[in-house]
Amino acid sequence: MRYIVDLHTHSTASDGQYTPTQLVQRAVVRGIAVLALTDHDTTEGVEEAAKAGAGCGIRIIPGVELSAREHKNFHILGYNYDPSSPALSQLCERQRTNRIKREEMILDYLRTKDMELSRDEVERLANGAVIGRPHFAQALARRGYVQTTREAFQQYLDTAEFWEKVPRLESDVRGCIDAVKASGGKVSLAHPYQMKLSDEELDGLVRQLAAWGLDAIECFYPKYTPEQRAFYLRLAEKYDLHITGGSDFHGEQVKPDIELSAWDLELSWLLGR
Repeated sequence: MRYIVDLHTHSTASDGQYTPTQLVQRAVVRGIAVLALTDHDTTEGVEEAAKAGAGCGIRIIPGVELSAREHKNFHILGYNYDPSSPALSQLCERQRTNRIKREEMILDYLRTKDMELSRDEVERLANGAVIGRPHFAQALARRGYVQTTREAFQQYLDTAEFWEKVPRLESDVRGCIDAVKASGGKVSLAHPYQMKLSDEELDGLVRQLAAWGLDAIECFYPKYTPEQRAFYLRLAEKYDLHITGGSDFHGEQVKPDIELSAWDLELSWLLGR
């Protein structure tokens, strides 16, 4: 079965601009038939999205984007899990606790750069969402420490020094995969290019992940080059993996250059449960 889909989106349940209901409404306008809400380390927006989807005639896949600690920007997408299963909710709770610890680490790091922010002002910018680096970037721009959020990332929030001083506190990738699998879900590797691995390194990683239960690779993504897309498609074929695609939509205030995507994909492997 083929559908017009976007399998990678974010809402205010994590660091997105729109509520789950608003996101679903935008997906309907875009002509999307199947939408996965994949907020960072939380499933809290899925129930609202599902209700909105039922009213709009669009199928909502329960999703989540889990951060793994082995590499920078190493993310696992979990799909179509059982929301009542404790395995995934327990992992998300641990990730949430680690995020709070890391927020304090980011504030401490920025103080070493003579940039004073309070957690309260970052929370206000998050407006109830899970706090992420984009909210710190917005706070820095509002204070006048930087001109743009992009500058905040380039100079402070995505540098080698930042990653040294503010280490990742997430679960290991095996734990992420096991939690999704224990909840009856499927697992896809998100935007592989962001890890900045060589082709040989990525091939080895995908081989290991496939042995641990990886189901798919995100082969369609707005920022891929044609060469990257072709390589990921070859990896999927080599390791007998399925193909996913998504926009990584957060809203124009967070990622101004990213709109919802509408990929035409075969999904019988994912929608069978």
